[in-house]
Amino acid sequence: MMLGVTAMCAQAQTATVPAQADKSTESGAQKSQQESQKKIPQQHAAKNAATNQATLNTVEVTANRRREPARDVPMQLNIVNTENLQRAGATRLDDYVSSEPGVVFSNGGGTGSGSLEIRGVTTGQQVTPTVGVYIDDVAFGSSAVFGLGSQFALDMGLLDLNHIEVLRGPQGTLYGAGAMGGLLKYVTNEPDPGGFYGSAGVGGSFTEHGGFNNTVNAVVNVPLKTDVAALRISAFNNHDAGDVNAIGPAGGSNVNRGNTTGARASLLVTPTDKLTLRFTATTQNINRDGSDFIDYGLNGQPLYGDLTRKLYTPEPFHQGIQLYSAGVEYDFGWARLNSTTSWQSIHTDSMLDYSSAYLPSFNSLGLGLDAVTSPTQVSSEKFTQEVRLTSPSNRTLEWIAGLYYTQEHDHTFTGVNGVQAGGASLNLQSADIPSSYREYAAFGDLTYHATSRLALTAGVRVAHNSQDFTQSLSGLLFGAPASSSASSDDTTATYMFTARYALTPQSNVYVRAASGYRPGGPNTGLLNPLTGLPAAAAPTFKPDTLWSYEAGYKADLFDKRLSLSVTGYDILWHDIQQINSSGGFNTFINAGNAEIRGLELSSTLRPTNRWTFGANLNLSTSRLLTGSALAGTVAGESLPVAPRISASLLANYRFMLAGNPAYAGVQERFIGNRDSAFVTSNGTPNYHMPGYAITDLQAGVSVKHVDVAFFVRNLFDKRAITSANAALTPLGGPVWVTVAQPRTIGVNLSTSF
Repeated sequence: MMLGVTAMCAQAQTATVPAQADKSTESGAQKSQQESQKKIPQQHAAKNAATNQATLNTVEVTANRRREPARDVPMQLNIVNTENLQRAGATRLDDYVSSEPGVVFSNGGGTGSGSLEIRGVTTGQQVTPTVGVYIDDVAFGSSAVFGLGSQFALDMGLLDLNHIEVLRGPQGTLYGAGAMGGLLKYVTNEPDPGGFYGSAGVGGSFTEHGGFNNTVNAVVNVPLKTDVAALRISAFNNHDAGDVNAIGPAGGSNVNRGNTTGARASLLVTPTDKLTLRFTATTQNINRDGSDFIDYGLNGQPLYGDLTRKLYTPEPFHQGIQLYSAGVEYDFGWARLNSTTSWQSIHTDSMLDYSSAYLPSFNSLGLGLDAVTSPTQVSSEKFTQEVRLTSPSNRTLEWIAGLYYTQEHDHTFTGVNGVQAGGASLNLQSADIPSSYREYAAFGDLTYHATSRLALTAGVRVAHNSQDFTQSLSGLLFGAPASSSASSDDTTATYMFTARYALTPQSNVYVRAASGYRPGGPNTGLLNPLTGLPAAAAPTFKPDTLWSYEAGYKADLFDKRLSLSVTGYDILWHDIQQINSSGGFNTFINAGNAEIRGLELSSTLRPTNRWTFGANLNLSTSRLLTGSALAGTVAGESLPVAPRISASLLANYRFMLAGNPAYAGVQERFIGNRDSAFVTSNGTPNYHMPGYAITDLQAGVSVKHVDVAFFVRNLFDKRAITSANAALTPLGGPVWVTVAQPRTIGVNLSTSF
């Protein structure tokens, strides 16, 4: 928690269908998607896909803001097929990226909470996000430190999504601040004016040591005028029965149960063959009874038994999201104009139980408390406007030029409360922090096709932001209330250079150099009540920046039966933003430089029309080049959270079952050893997390208009530690550990009409 006071995936350049019957992967390009839907209804396409086709299907993506084959994009990217995720029983962001080596999701307590890291660009407890999140062309989430965007990465339900794009390495020139480690892009399905159709699904599963989970969803596409206008509406509800038990005054079974509901309505209008309008409204609500945390000791063992924690008070969580966007596209011939306007609202209300750490010391002062809680309420409202021009493809010179503006207002309240007999609340310490963030940016890139094989690209983005915030402190432990205000502004430029050379029409090599950054910001101007000195070492903290250098090889070989991508990268990270804890205050500092080196491998092999094999691997090392006495870090130590090795393997077999297409598959996921924080840091203590391997099974059959998918997640019911937080251990509290969901067996049924 950021406080003013203490307190199954497809291959990189091709998309395969590893976990289902013989179904062709949908295109990532929305126009291509519409055309395919017009030619054949979705439910029939599922059955008529190339049953005898052994080659892999190249897909198009929009990673570079233009539609192009993923194999030709000079960077490492992965396409996550959302149909496969649904069939595999995936329900949250942790599940979506679990098979993506080099991509780490640190669970912050359950659905709706957590941070996302790519290629090891993380300090464990993040100041602001290092991975950007987009929904289509809309930047989502808070960009400012006081909006707590790093703690609430968008955990979007699989609500009529076409696919998810994972872009590795800095994406600052096209996607802006915060995308210094990479980008996660949710790509939704567009309405189709070509015809009426829809789908509906229901699923159920049982989690070992937990309860019965269920999910329902529906999508309907309604043409309002043939080939001119259409409306697409989708909705879902997912119930998680929970698997964590609690002892103590607030004890119970499955205390982390929850529900996620969402809906989307999208209207597409094409009044002419040159003009396209799209209006979309999305809402999602997450309600949990408690967190996924389990109490562990520093010895690596549970304190109160398997999947158990001690609770003095409940830990409810609520998050409500609303997003409205309007997209305009006009084809001038010499260029395509895109305008994207959006407004989003994110409201998060959470509660954590601090009693195990704080209750003994507070009651020694005679306060007579029954529990100690830490409430956090965060409200963010954000407006964005982007306008860009894109030249036609397949020209000697191709270019993109654009302008971007965002204005964000955040209001964060957090603190520590004592719960007295009868339920009365005593304000021990609290911080009320309204803030604002405004950014202007201009960006563009130019690609020169020097020959039919060689393409050179250069890109730049210049962004200026200004920030203001006020922090008001109050509570019994602070004495008299105190308040201070501060502001900051900075201008930062990011760059990107690539060279791609086509060895053959199906293979190429590339090199890429790109920079990224996170905005700086204001620090508290309050005095530390223990020392009488300013709490912050400086009134502002600077942007941190990095340069990433990578070289790669991409190919579709052996008549497109083998798809291969190999990438090596070297990242230099400067003026790293970190949290400095001192005398009960959290402030922000720039401390140290680091280097991250790694190798990524993605491959998919389909030797016959029945068998598909996949292998993904990430090897990386990281170290601080310079340490910081203020942060308590030393040169040479590794960055936290990211493992040195992570990998996934899959094998799938397609066959006919009583005349119906069927499939069966197995997937293995492996994560190496990790540390939760810097080993020597004077901030959050470190907890060593051992490596683990998890096995998943899938099988299914398509019978007429019904698809049946069976899945087993975590077959051997392993207690794999996925994240840990030891912030309370210096005060005698437990380590809050999250583990992979226990063995879950389920079935999903879906039908199309």
